[in-house]
Order: sequence, then C-alpha cells, then structure tokens
Amino acid sequence: MEEKDIHSELASIRSLMERSSKFLSLSGLSGVMAGIYALIGAFIGYKIVNEKYGSLVISDSYTDNSLVYHQLILIAGLILLLSILSGLLLSIRQAKKKGENYWNPVSRRLISSMAIPLFSGGLFIIILFLRLEYDLIPSACLIFYGLSLISASQYTFSDVKWLGFCQIILGLLAALIPASGLLFWVIGFGLLHIIYGTVMHFKYNR
Repeated sequence: MEEKDIHSELASIRSLMERSSKFLSLSGLSGVMAGIYALIGAFIGYKIVNEKYGSLVISDSYTDNSLVYHQLILIAGLILLLSILSGLLLSIRQAKKKGENYWNPVSRRLISSMAIPLFSGGLFIIILFLRLEYDLIPSACLIFYGLSLISASQYTFSDVKWLGFCQIILGLLAALIPASGLLFWVIGFGLLHIIYGTVMHFKYNR
C-alpha cells in the first residue's frame, strides 16, 4: 500500500471516529439568525427604554418600573424561543443534507450538556428577577450561556468553546459595569453570534 493510500485510510478512519463522537451538523446560519434576532430585539428594547428615559444604561429609574422591565424580559424570551427554533430547524436540515441522523446518542449528549448550565442559569435569573436585582440579569444570561457552550463543545465543533469563553468574558464585564449590562448583552448575543455564525458557515457548511 502506497503512503498516499495509508494517509487516505487514516483520514477516513479519523473522520468516521469524529462523526461517531461529535455532532457536526450545527448550522452556522442559525448563529447568524440568533444574532439578527438579538439585534432586532435590542432595537425594540432601545425604543421602549429611550422613549421613556433616553438611555440604554440600566438605572433605578427604569429597573424600578416593572412594566418596562417586564417588556424587556418578554422580548428576551421571544428572542430565545426564535433562536432555539431556528437552531433546531437549520441543524436538522443540515443533518439531512449530509445524510446523517440528527437524533442520535451524540446529539442527545450535546443537548443534555447544554441543558444543565442553561437550566441552572434560568433558575438563577428567576431568583434575580424576584429579588429585583435586574441589573445583574444581562450578566447572568451571558455567563451561564457561555458555560453551556463550553460544556457542549466536547460533543461538537471546538470553535463553539471560544464563543463560550467570549460570552463569559462579556458577562463578567457586565457584572463589573452593571449599568452597561444591556450593551454587553447586545454585543454577546447579537454581534458575536453573527460573527461566529458567519465563520462557521463558511468554514463547515459550504
């Protein structure tokens, strides 16, 4: 057997092992869509806040206004729902395009690895909401989302891990400067998702 054939066989074996241990049908476009949803939501949120207070900076003047903050939470919830649905539908389409089964032991491990930090973060955010600690909610969203991405990266593309680290850094900055928490939220869930999704699409999905 020629050396070229040996390298080809090894590459095939490596690819087969990777497909059996990692979910490689994540759609880069879903990241772009999530970022677009976040930017649209941020624009709507800005209009709501700016109309009353002329600023996106978190302050007692509108975090004490339950109507305004309830509207912002509703917008964030809709963004999350749309992002999840887009991610599922586009990843299923990507898996079918590759002729792969999208619901398998690896994809189930991927979901469960993300679910633990997301569920914990969701409960923590509810506690913050009930305690009226509104200024820490953007930070908590970013940090727990980043942790879920790092946890899931062992079952999919390693690039996901770096997005997770960036989200955690932004979350810590949001905790350090809570008045600008919404701006860090926009950067993390909006701009970073668009950049990440674009890179992933051209790197893996073309």
